[in-house]
Amino acid sequence: MLKEKLKDRHIILASGSPRRQQFFRDLGLDFEVRLKDTKEEYSDHLLHYQISDYLAELKAIPFLEELEDKDILVTSDTIVWHKSKALGKPESNDEAFEMLKSLSNATHEVITSVCFHTKKFQKTVNAITKVTFKDFTDNEIWHYVKTYAPLDKAGAYGIQEWIGQIGVISIEGSFFNVVGMPTHLVYETLNTIAEEF
Repeated sequence: MLKEKLKDRHIILASGSPRRQQFFRDLGLDFEVRLKDTKEEYSDHLLHYQISDYLAELKAIPFLEELEDKDILVTSDTIVWHKSKALGKPESNDEAFEMLKSLSNATHEVITSVCFHTKKFQKTVNAITKVTFKDFTDNEIWHYVKTYAPLDKAGAYGIQEWIGQIGVISIEGSFFNVVGMPTHLVYETLNTIAEEF
């Protein structure tokens, strides 16, 4: 399957996210994790998927000069889009509480963009998933924030954790996208690279 098609290629996953790394293992792929710090800033004129696309592409820039012929670089970014603004990672427990309070009893969108680079190919794909939460109590929100410390997650939550188990009323689109990787698009794009580039 895909692993066999990519046996002569070298996948570089530029992500410290254990969830994204696990997705690549679950897809049966051999890969190297390579990390470089990137300041995740973007212009105010960018909206919706433009933000995550831009940030995924921005994260690739520090690696491009060192790419070799067989390398496939994968970078990614996830945002939560709610009330016409992007929610990134909270910087404190109080900010995490306020984010989750705003998502309570409402529908938001989770957008993950993935950027692929080789020496001859560049493509950015994204997926959008709509998630509706129940009306959380303040105690439920504080329990989650203090127990699970979601400061490393866009929108201050991980859908695979307790808050998702008790709070998700409905989901429209890819569940895996909300966890942090639209695996169907990653699989499709890597197949394209293996067959055509």
